[in-house]
Order: sequence, then C-alpha cells, then structure tokens
Amino acid sequence: MPLNLLSVSRSFLKRLKSFHYDPQRGFSSGSASLSSVSLKGRSCLTLKDFSSDEIKRLLWVSGDLKHQIKHEKQYLPLLQGKAIAMIFEKRSTRTRMSTETGFALLGGHPCFLTSQDIHLGVNESCTDTARVLSGLCDIVLARVYSHATLEELDREASIPIINGLSDLYHPIQILADFLTLQEHYGYLSGLTVSWIGDGNNVLHSFMMTAAKLGVHLKVATPKGYEPDKSVIEEAQKLSKQYGTQLVLTSDPMEAAHGSNVLVTDTWVSMGQEEEKKRRLKDFQGYQITMQTGNVAKPDWTFLHCLPRKMEEVDDQVFYSSRSLVFPEAENRKWTIMGLMVSLLTDYTPQISMPKF
Repeated sequence: MPLNLLSVSRSFLKRLKSFHYDPQRGFSSGSASLSSVSLKGRSCLTLKDFSSDEIKRLLWVSGDLKHQIKHEKQYLPLLQGKAIAMIFEKRSTRTRMSTETGFALLGGHPCFLTSQDIHLGVNESCTDTARVLSGLCDIVLARVYSHATLEELDREASIPIINGLSDLYHPIQILADFLTLQEHYGYLSGLTVSWIGDGNNVLHSFMMTAAKLGVHLKVATPKGYEPDKSVIEEAQKLSKQYGTQLVLTSDPMEAAHGSNVLVTDTWVSMGQEEEKKRRLKDFQGYQITMQTGNVAKPDWTFLHCLPRKMEEVDDQVFYSSRSLVFPEAENRKWTIMGLMVSLLTDYTPQISMPKF
C-alpha cells in the first residue's frame, strides 16, 4: 500500500473509534449521556476536536480520580502494564511532573525523552519515530515547538498522541483550569472568563473549549498580538452555536469588566527571548492588579498557568486568596491522569456527575 494511503488509513481507523453509530442518524461524535461517552483510542491534539460532552466527561473522570486517590486514599492501578513515552522538545516543571507521577500513580511506566535522547525529525523522522513508539509503548505525550510535528506523529502512530504543548494549542492546561474553576464555583456554565495578555496557545485552547462548557470569554490583547485568525473564526462559530459571549478587545479593563475569572500568561514564551524588550513595552498596562479586579465581579478569581513573572501580575493578586494558581497547578496532575485513563481504558467514574 502506498505510504500516503497507509497514513490516511491509520489516521481514519484511530478516529473511527471515537464515533458512536445510531441506526437512525448514522455516525455522531456526541452522546446524550456522559456515562455513555467513550474516548478510548482517541488522540488529544486540540480540544477543538472534542465535543461538549466529551470535555465534560474528561473533567468528570479527572475529578473522580482526584476524589478516589487523594481523598479516599484508594490505589487504582488502572494503567498497570502500560507505558507512556514523554517527548519533551521544551522543558516544563508541571507537564513533566504531572504526567510522570500521574502515570506511575496509576500503575504504569513513564519514559522521559528529551531532545538529547530523541532528536525528533532530525536523527530519526517523525514517521519512523511514531511507528517505533507504537510498538514499544501504549501512548505518547509530546511537548513540541511545532503543532505540525504532533499532527505527523498522530498520522503515523497507531496509539493515542497527547499534545503536551505546541505553538498552536495547550489543551491539557485548559482541562486543569476548568477543573479548578468547577471545584471553586461549583459549576461552569454562565461564568465569564477574561483573558488579559498574549494571543498564544493557551488562549487558543480556551477559545476552543469555553463555549462548549457554557462559559463566556472576553479577550484583551495588544494590537499585533491577537489570536490566530482561524482560531477566532472557529471560536465565533462555537460562541454562536452554544449561545455564549465572545468579546475581542485591546482594552484590559473592558475585558475585566463584570468577569468572574481573570487569566493571564507569560508575555515572553520560550523561543521569544530576543523579543523580550519590545514585548514588555507593547504589553504596558496589561499587568493584572487589584485595580483590574475592581471592575470584575465581587467573586472574581485569578488563574495563571505558570511560571509567572512580576510584569504579568503583581504579588498582591498572585498571592491573594483570590488566586487559584496553586490548586490550578496541582490539577494539572489530576486532569492529565483523567485524560490518559480516558484514552486508554473504559473506566467509569465512581462519583456522581458534577454540575456543569
């Protein structure tokens, strides 16, 4: 079989596992009940590919694992006998620790691979790497520079691929953010999240997810730092579909007005160090302070995916009781565990379905 046809066949078969057949309506990716949603065999490159029910299912499983393991002190070796390859082109504290400790806690074996161990696409092609790893492990998490690298890995692999971060999306961070908000507020639908900062991969993932959970999204970025146009177009469609509000502005105070949650991220990501001086100038006025919170709702909270710099948010907010950054960081572990369990098993949550 020609190489390109073989790649298409593998990719199609992987995605076919995610669909449910209804004799009356044909194939559909949704489900009326979260208990019947199955994600086994799927990859997670972007939450754009996941329905509202599928994202809610991931949050439900994540919250369940946190309750069973952390609070009930249960041992759940759901991934015993399984292995994960963790490819890291970019360093990370939270992504490495959450994945490595989470997979081990579930009874599996994590293998950490840096660019010195596996020079992806240089020492060995992505195609060959994907096929080799498909025979050696059960799932791959890759933290890469280019989203295209993930797409190539996913095309050629016969096992699930998880996006640990790319230049376009950071889905595992957003799952942690929404689990944190759900725990804090007791619900998600109707909340307003305000992003104040760079139009980056984390924001893109918010834009692909918020509307599906009934969350309004207000975005303030400096001119020239707006989100990707194709992401904006898709987010606008989702907002219309789910009846949520999507606001794009360059005024931080306009974005913060009436918001439940203020969110920011680094203004200078890895690989942008040479732009630091210009970026700091362009982002003047975007620091989140208590003054920013004065125009938000009385119950406002703050999120940041870390690591944090002073210019992004001052100490008064960052270390205040309104800051959820450390529960948010911990939830990186429970949500990556929930995702890995969902992609590799048919696990059914033991706790009642939370309110969304």
